Amino acid sequence: MYDFSILREIRKGEGYTIDDVSRQSGVSVPVISKLERNQTKAELETIYKLARVFGMSATDLISLAESRLSHRKQAESYQSGGYHFEKIEYANLRCFMGQAPKGTKLSKPEIHRDDYEFCWVLEGKIQVKLPHESVILETGQSVQFDAIQEHTYEALEDTKILIIHLRKQNRF
Repeated sequence: MYDFSILREIRKGEGYTIDDVSRQSGVSVPVISKLERNQTKAELETIYKLARVFGMSATDLISLAESRLSHRKQAESYQSGGYHFEKIEYANLRCFMGQAPKGTKLSKPEIHRDDYEFCWVLEGKIQVKLPHESVILETGQSVQFDAIQEHTYEALEDTKILIIHLRKQNRF
């Protein structure tokens, strides 16, 4: 169910030996070695100690051990404010491929989480209106902002855009 061989990859990526990790975490070399070879199950306290060595939370390390396989999704289509979107969602990431003819305006998009929003113009030209600024983007240009802000997308030409919502980390 969990593949803790990821520990070996993280450890080597940091340039640490098993002895280094053992010294910093207080977890014995044999336990670390067995975890890296998936020959034992990890106690939560052990995961916590090991994760701290690499500057991450126990949850992050468990997620990495759980996510060793790819996750495949099928896009969903929908319309919003004259834009046609294809949407893919994962736990901390949502991607929207949108197309709209010139003159189409999308105001007050669906309620957003407290995400970062990134918009990349693949074709055409758009205007992104935010509370304190307005940005015109052409093919190949992008903008990033806090998605929780009120914002509007207006197609100044026939447009194809990619919008990504990335969940902010460490929010309380």
